[in-house]
Amino acid sequence: MMKNYLQWIMMCVVLWFGFVSISNAKSDTISYQNSGKENVDLYTFTATSSGQIHAYFYGSSASYTNTLSLLVNGVVTPETSAGVLNNHTSSIGDFVNLGFVNAGDVLTFQLNVLTTGNAWYSDKSLNTDGGVNHVYSTSFSGDASNNIPAGTFVGFEDLLRGGDLDYDDEAFVFTNMSVKSTDNPVSPIPEPETYAMLLAGLVLVSFSLRDKKTKTAVS
Repeated sequence: MMKNYLQWIMMCVVLWFGFVSISNAKSDTISYQNSGKENVDLYTFTATSSGQIHAYFYGSSASYTNTLSLLVNGVVTPETSAGVLNNHTSSIGDFVNLGFVNAGDVLTFQLNVLTTGNAWYSDKSLNTDGGVNHVYSTSFSGDASNNIPAGTFVGFEDLLRGGDLDYDDEAFVFTNMSVKSTDNPVSPIPEPETYAMLLAGLVLVSFSLRDKKTKTAVS
């Protein structure tokens, strides 16, 4: 009896940590799968309809201080001229209005690296460090726990010439845009520890069921 009780407790604990691991993974920046290598995928962001562009902060691993601005047809919107979504003061899920756009407007994101004075763009041709690609983007299915709707994820690299090329120095999700890419975006992959936790839980469930069958056969 005591053995079964302890197994049941252990199973609940493991499954709980598995659930927490999944929840935390969704709150982190989406991993760029080729970290250390420049992203060869280029993006063109376009407004899908006339209206406001909304953005939600989704994390940062940077020691530099960064903010975000939006250029509409090459002009910075008044709402973002001073920079928004500071990566050191924003929390995951923080919402900002990036400004009004008309359907078909070409949109360019600008990362303002306050620590160094550099500015990097989602349009690679605008970058002054040899045309290094400072952005990674992929589709985003939404995060209900942080009140972030489905949209498009963007992650910036803030270091000169790309640095470590992990594209997680300023991450956000935006809506009301379509994205044209030179390649298919990489889908986010759950962290290995998430699989490990869930597998351990399934193993415990299996042992528990086998124990019950053995006792039933004996009786």
